[in-house]
Amino acid sequence: MKKLLLLAFVLTFISKTFSQDSKVSFELNYPIPVGDNFIENGYNGIIDLGVDYKFANLNPVNIGVSLNGGLLKNNVGDDFKITSYTLQPRIFGELNLESLPKIHPSIGIGYTVMIFDVSRPLDVDADNQNGFNLNFGVSYDINNRFFTQIQYDFIKLGKEDDIPNTSFNRNVNILKVGLGYKL
Repeated sequence: MKKLLLLAFVLTFISKTFSQDSKVSFELNYPIPVGDNFIENGYNGIIDLGVDYKFANLNPVNIGVSLNGGLLKNNVGDDFKITSYTLQPRIFGELNLESLPKIHPSIGIGYTVMIFDVSRPLDVDADNQNGFNLNFGVSYDINNRFFTQIQYDFIKLGKEDDIPNTSFNRNVNILKVGLGYKL
């Protein structure tokens, strides 16, 4: 009985702590490579997971930080596969409009690390590329907890000595469509 009462107390405390004005949310997205670049040319989006934390409310703008991790796959052939893992920390601003209380446009700036893991009969070391990230998005509140969203990430990868310095090799565009949950 004591355990049941303790569990009820803990659940009540947690639900009150993370009430309607929650500052933390989790998101599950489907990444879609777009544009004329090497990612769109050969990679398929698998999944993108994210967490957002809003630390300041400067009415009508919420300021926060977010971290996304994604997975893209490139199947060049039966014996040659590349998996790209993305890590995207950023700071963002989200607009809250009184006239449109369920719609929240946002803009973010951050950094992206892309790790390319190559597997084939002869293992090759993973290659890392990274660069500046600009993010635009809009979310729609389905209810107090769930929301749907669409985001666009522009990633400007840094110059590499062994990679031609062209927009095809340096500019990455990823469209993300997904669902989120506010704690």
